[in-house]
Amino acid sequence: MTRLLAPGKLVIATHNAGKLREIRALLAPYGMECLSAGELGLPEPAETGTTFAENALIKAHASASASGLPALADDSGLCVVALNGAPGVYTADWAEAAPFEGGPGRDWYLAMGKVEGKLAQLGPDTPRDCWFACVLALTWPDSREMVFEGRAPGTLTWPPRGTMGFGYDPVFVPSGDARTFAELDPAEKHRISHRADAFSKLVSSALTD
Repeated sequence: MTRLLAPGKLVIATHNAGKLREIRALLAPYGMECLSAGELGLPEPAETGTTFAENALIKAHASASASGLPALADDSGLCVVALNGAPGVYTADWAEAAPFEGGPGRDWYLAMGKVEGKLAQLGPDTPRDCWFACVLALTWPDSREMVFEGRAPGTLTWPPRGTMGFGYDPVFVPSGDARTFAELDPAEKHRISHRADAFSKLVSSALTD
């Protein structure tokens, strides 16, 4: 297979430092120089899609067009079975808090509490099955695009545990483990996460010679 993404500069269409760290670590073996949209001063486009794929493509195309470089965007979220897949594409919106000087605030403890509160309203026997979903959109300035989807199944726990990771990681226990994502060493998480699943598909399709 011909490698579609040559070693060199790649814009990661995110302003999220935690997400950027994970993506850089996953791409490190492939000779990619990852520059974030935040570092380049690129604006964040409105995420008006109703699916992870739509939002990932919106972000990736915006960064590729503005930078003139290939761009990779990630749209991911927590999907809870008992909540009919919510928060899903609105995962980050559930973390919206009071704005602070310079931009909107996000309180992930607040978001985790919202999920727990909604499950509690359904009763103590409500199943706590869930999954993390990740869609990666790889685009080029000429509008070519590729989309890759990954999942990590698990269950929710309460109260939050662990200090590593970001977002909902402290309440997510991946299948086959007793620890939350936030209790795992980053290298362990990278091997089993939804993002790693999506990246393995990207690697086999676009980064393999």
